[in-house]
Amino acid sequence: MQHHGFSIVAVEADWPDAARIDRHVRHHARATGRGAAFARFPTWMWRNAEMVEFVDWLRAHNGNLPPERRVSFHGLDVYSLGASIAAVLEYLDRIDPDAAKAARRRYGCLTPWLDEPTAYGRAVLYGHRDTCEDEAVAQLTELLRSRLAYSAEDGDDFFDAVQNARIVRAAEHYYRIMYRGSRESWNLRDRHMFDTLQGLLQRDAGAKAIVWAHNSHIGNAAATAMGWQGEFNIGELCRTAYGDAAVLIGFGTDRGTVAAASDWDAPMQVKTVLPARHDSYEYAFRKTGLARTLTDWRGLARRELVEALRQPMLERAIGVIYRPESELTSHYFQAVLAEQFDAYVWFEETRAVTPLPARHEQGVPETYPFGL
Repeated sequence: MQHHGFSIVAVEADWPDAARIDRHVRHHARATGRGAAFARFPTWMWRNAEMVEFVDWLRAHNGNLPPERRVSFHGLDVYSLGASIAAVLEYLDRIDPDAAKAARRRYGCLTPWLDEPTAYGRAVLYGHRDTCEDEAVAQLTELLRSRLAYSAEDGDDFFDAVQNARIVRAAEHYYRIMYRGSRESWNLRDRHMFDTLQGLLQRDAGAKAIVWAHNSHIGNAAATAMGWQGEFNIGELCRTAYGDAAVLIGFGTDRGTVAAASDWDAPMQVKTVLPARHDSYEYAFRKTGLARTLTDWRGLARRELVEALRQPMLERAIGVIYRPESELTSHYFQAVLAEQFDAYVWFEETRAVTPLPARHEQGVPETYPFGL
């Protein structure tokens, strides 16, 4: 951002939560009527002390820039069904109350399932109810029909409302297909994240984005067992769309600690990361004896390194779930590192993020984005 002109930070997080951070770091007025940011599982992924440090830095950085040059912060993910419905209704209540009433009727199809959207998917799967697809699509279409009138009031607010309507449409689809198999739901999710990124980039012809997500989303899936089994990700889609203008950077570690759960929706634990297997890329980096490195293999001068990293090996993926007791089957997969990434950040030993407490901290201003 300081030296290379990046103007967007886009993260593997929910759009409505990130929108609160965006308003804070760009010195906008605080949005009304929205709950605490990053309160959905996994709360610790973004709601942590390290993230606070970054948000504080970004707000200070933007404070020295004119409004049109301030770096924005956005979420790419698809899970925020309830929060996105609330955001669309909140926007329409302000700008077009009659349209808000119609939106409530359409979204009423999904309202009973907001606390447990996976139950909606099960009900549709087993034929216990019809889908709400038509209603979600109709609401997005109606917003887009009113583009000229609504965007004239406030282009940023309209863009936010449309993006939330897109999320409702995508989330409705995601929760319907998640029981059919992981491949289809994974691809829908990463396609949505890529489409969101493109929407952000297309708003400004000179925009440059940093995408902050797990390796399994960032690296080119075509060079991994994921891709060989039919899954794609945002990294592969960016490589196809932008060629060498997309730089894919992975992160790796040998050992240390990680904040993770044993199952989805289970409590967070600080877990010990096992030393890497001898047949893995992580072990190969450990053998260099260097504790912290950035390895960049772009360019003709790196041919020998690229050839070495084209040998398929195991690679470890640790996300919000970590099961060291079944690590080989749960977390290792085959990959070709030289084709998966353009560069690799290595920390021989890592440590877990520091989750924030869920109580209000004395001295934290009301406008603070996490709403502690």
